[in-house]
Amino acid sequence: MPLRRVIIYIVEICILVALLSGGLYLYIVYATGASIFSSMDKLPHTQVAMVLGASVTAEGALSPILKERADEAMSLYEAGKVDKILVTGDNATLSHDEVDPVGKYMVALGIPKEDIFLDHAGFDTYSSMYRARDVFDVSSMTIVSQPFHLPRAVFIAQSLGLTAYGAGAGNGELYLYNSLREIPSSVKAVYDIIFARVPKYLGEQYPIGGDGEATWGGAPTTTPIWQ
Repeated sequence: MPLRRVIIYIVEICILVALLSGGLYLYIVYATGASIFSSMDKLPHTQVAMVLGASVTAEGALSPILKERADEAMSLYEAGKVDKILVTGDNATLSHDEVDPVGKYMVALGIPKEDIFLDHAGFDTYSSMYRARDVFDVSSMTIVSQPFHLPRAVFIAQSLGLTAYGAGAGNGELYLYNSLREIPSSVKAVYDIIFARVPKYLGEQYPIGGDGEATWGGAPTTTPIWQ
């Protein structure tokens, strides 16, 4: 086959994959639109506000995106829209902790420690939703994140059988860039759902109706605390 024809085939395949991926992303946005709220007033009551992880500084300060999420979750809690707060993120090593700084930030601002649950093994959005259901016994949640992230997060949660809504926390940085990143992430999410991927770390249960202080522990090093 001539090299030119091979190149044409490759380009056509790439275009097809891009169109299918973009179409899947748009479907997820459409399918979750009615479950995402920009105003707290119409947001239904749920068991828990889930704060999805994001970066922190080397000193443990929250990034602007993570601070927006934490502040919105506290607002939901104080307004009585949720009973508990579940902070989830990547805490695989002592040097990378997206979880404890958020918990400490909230406690410093007056949120009772017993109402804050920490999930140190939310290594990606799918794992966070799966663990919320199977480790923390959550059945309904309000996911707190930036608008570009919410459709995928809500879609995953609902696909796992959770009653899930989204609450926007600011607009986030580099909105267009982050929205484009959601396209391949959405493909991965659908793959995880179809093949029912089980997160590597599950372990002991901490029902969301209990005391969140039981989840406040040291960061794992080579073995996560949930194993």
